[in-house]
Amino acid sequence: MALLFTAKKIVSNTGRRTPLATCISMALLTGALGHGQANAQIQPGLMAQLSNTVDRVAQTVGQVTRIVAGVPDTEELARQEKPIALLQVFERRVVVRSQANMSARAIGEFFKGQLVDTFEEKNGWYRVRIQDSLLGSRDGWIQQAEGQYGDPVVGVFAPRAIALDALNTESDSTVRPSLNATPGLLPQGPIERAIPGRAGDGILPRDIALPVIDPSQLPPPQPNLPRETVSVPDRWRIMQSLGFKFPLVDPYNQNVLKADLPVLRETLGPDWFFNLNAISDTLFEQRNFPVPVPPATSTQPGQNSIFGNGDQFIFAQNLIVSLSLIKGNTTFRPPDYEFRLVPVFNYTDVRTEEDRLLKINAASGTTRREGFVGIQEAFVDVHLRDVSTRYDFDSVRVGIQPFISDFRGFLFQDLPLGVRLFGNRDNNIYQYNLGYFKRVEKDTNSGLNDIRQPLRDDDFWVANLYRQDWPFLGFTSQVSYIHNRNEENRNLYFDANGFLARPSSLGDQKPFGYKVNYFGYSGDGHYGRTNITTSTYYANGKIDRHPLAQREQDIDALFHATEVSRDFDWVRLRGSFLYASGDKDPFDDKAQGFDAIFENPQFAGADTSFWIRQNIPLIGGGGVALSGRNGVLPSLRSSKEQGQSNFINPGIKLLGIGADLDVLPELRVVTNINHLQFENTEVLGVLRQQRKPGRDIGIDASIGVQYRPFFTQNVVINASYARLFPGDGYKDLFGADMSKRPFSLLFNILLTF
Repeated sequence: MALLFTAKKIVSNTGRRTPLATCISMALLTGALGHGQANAQIQPGLMAQLSNTVDRVAQTVGQVTRIVAGVPDTEELARQEKPIALLQVFERRVVVRSQANMSARAIGEFFKGQLVDTFEEKNGWYRVRIQDSLLGSRDGWIQQAEGQYGDPVVGVFAPRAIALDALNTESDSTVRPSLNATPGLLPQGPIERAIPGRAGDGILPRDIALPVIDPSQLPPPQPNLPRETVSVPDRWRIMQSLGFKFPLVDPYNQNVLKADLPVLRETLGPDWFFNLNAISDTLFEQRNFPVPVPPATSTQPGQNSIFGNGDQFIFAQNLIVSLSLIKGNTTFRPPDYEFRLVPVFNYTDVRTEEDRLLKINAASGTTRREGFVGIQEAFVDVHLRDVSTRYDFDSVRVGIQPFISDFRGFLFQDLPLGVRLFGNRDNNIYQYNLGYFKRVEKDTNSGLNDIRQPLRDDDFWVANLYRQDWPFLGFTSQVSYIHNRNEENRNLYFDANGFLARPSSLGDQKPFGYKVNYFGYSGDGHYGRTNITTSTYYANGKIDRHPLAQREQDIDALFHATEVSRDFDWVRLRGSFLYASGDKDPFDDKAQGFDAIFENPQFAGADTSFWIRQNIPLIGGGGVALSGRNGVLPSLRSSKEQGQSNFINPGIKLLGIGADLDVLPELRVVTNINHLQFENTEVLGVLRQQRKPGRDIGIDASIGVQYRPFFTQNVVINASYARLFPGDGYKDLFGADMSKRPFSLLFNILLTF
C-alpha cells in the first residue's frame, strides 16, 4: 500500500507524465513489488526524492529529444520573443558580431540565400539569434549595408507565422513541425519591407504567405554546421572532372583558347579568360578599267591614245590574329577589363600591263610583290560601373579600336587611335558614344595601319545617341555629331610608291587644311515586314585654302541614302537610293560637294559592285581617282586611305535594285543593278580642260555567290562578277571605244577559327 501511495504521489507531483518518466516509474514499482518486505522498509521520503530525480532526468532527455527532432515546447514557444521581420541574405557572406558596431568580435556568419529572424533594429543593425550549442543560443548583430552592385546586403520581409496548435504532442499525427514550421498564415497589420536594388519607401508585402514546411522531408543543413562539399578548381572545369576533354583545335566545345575556361588563376586571379580568333582571307581578283599610258615610255610602243591596257591581276593574302584577355562574367554584363591586340600579316602580288601604275619609278616594272604587318587593334577596355540591376553600364576604351559612324559606314568606318566613353541606359533602350580619335597613317599598298609613322594631323570628335523602338517598334534611331579637324597644311606627303598623296594633285598643289561639322540622323530596323536602313548627313565648315579654288571656302554639303527591302520566303528584294551633293562652281567661295572622313559603305552591293570596289583614275585631270576603293563617293582624292577629304567634287546619284536569294541553306546568290550619274560635272570639265562631260556614268550590274559548305562561318567562299555598262558621262571622260568594257572578277576564301 505504501508503494502504491508513493506511485500515486509521483504522478500527482509531476502532472502530465512523459513516456520516459512513466517507463522509469513502472520499472521502480515492478522492482519494489518483486522484493516484497525489503522494499516495504524504504523510507517514503527517500522514495519521493528518487522519483523527483527520475522526473528531472526524464524531462532533460525529453527536452534534448525535442530539440534534436525540431519540435519546440508549446509553452516555451509562446514565451519566446517574437521576431519583427524576416531577413534574407543577398551577399555571399555576412558576419554576425557580438555588438552593433564593426569593431565588435565576430561570433558567426550567414551565407547567401539564408533566411534569418530578426528581433530588433537599431541604426541599420539587426539583432539575430544564432545556435551556439545543442541546448543554447545567443544573440548577435548584422549590419545592413550596400552590396557589390548597389543592392542591400540583406532583404527585409514580413516575419514568419507559426501555428501553435500544430505543436500539440497529443495530436494523432506522427509528423511534428520544426521550430520554423509555418502554416501559411498571413501576418496581422501592415509590415514594410524593402525590395532589393530599389531605393525608396518600403511597400506592403504581397498577399502570399510562406509555404508550409514539410518536416517529414530531409531537414536543411544548419547554417553553423561545417559544409560537406568537395571543392573543384572552378565551375567551368566540372565537365573535365566528369571526363569530358576536347582538343584545342575544336572551337565548338569547351576550349581554353575560346574563353570557355579561366586562365592564369594563380597570377591574375579568378575570372580571367583568353580568346583567340584567327582568320585567313585569300583574294584573287582580275579587273579592267581605264589607265593612263606612261608619260615617257610604254610597254606597248606605238599607241596613239592616252589610255593604256587596263588589265590587272591581284592576289592578296591576309592572316588576321585577334588576341583578347578578358576579366569578368560576360554572360549578362560587359567585361570588367579587356586587353586586345590584333596584328594582320599581309602579302600582295599585283600585276599590270603598263609601267608606272604601281610605282613612280618606271624601272620598277609591271609587278609588285610586298609584305606588311599592320596593327589593326590594340586597346584596353575598362568597365567603369553598372548603373542599374539590369547591367546598364559605362565603359571606356583607349587605344587603336574599331569605330563606325552609322549602321552602314557611310561617313566613317575604320580603326583609328582614340579614347571612347560608351554605355547604355534604361534597360539598353538608349546607347551612347563620346569619343576623340586621331587617324593612323596607312600602309600604301595593303591599306593597314602603319604604326611606324607619326599619327596624322587629322582628328575628329564624336557624340552620338541611339534609341531603340523609335519612332516605331523594331526600328532603332541614331543622332550624331562629328567634328573633323585636318591641319595637314604644312608639308607635302608622298606615299610609299612615290606618288603625291597630300594634298591631291589639283590646282597649285599647295597644302591645305579644313574644319567640318557633320550633323547626322540614321535609322535601321523594320516596319512590319519591310526592312529600312537610312542615313542623312549635313556638312558645314571651312577650308582654309583649297588648291583648286586658291581661296578660303565655306563647306555646305548634303548626303542621304536609304535602302528598303522585304523578304518573300527565301528571296529578299531590295531597293537603294543614294544622293551626295556636287559642287556647282569650283572657283567660288562655297564647297558644295559632299565627302566623308573614311567611308566603307555596306550598300547597293558593296564590294561586289564595280563602282564601289574599284578606284577608277581621272586620267588627264590630275593624280586623283573618280572614286576610292570600297567607296561610292566621287571625291577626287589621291587615295581614300592617305588622301584628304575634298569638298569640290561632282557628287553622285545612285538608284538601284537587288535581290538576295537563299537557294540553299549553305548557298546564297546576290544580284544588284545600279544606275549611277554625277550630280554636277562642272569640276570635271575644269580639271580635264574640256566641256562639261555628261552626267550619266552608266549601269553597274553585278552577281555574287556565297557558299558555306559546313553551314557555318568557319569556311566561306565568295565569288562575284561585276560589269559597268558606260553612259554618256563615262564615255566623255574615257572615250567611246568600248572594245573592253570595265569589269571585275573576284574569288575570295575566308577560313575562321
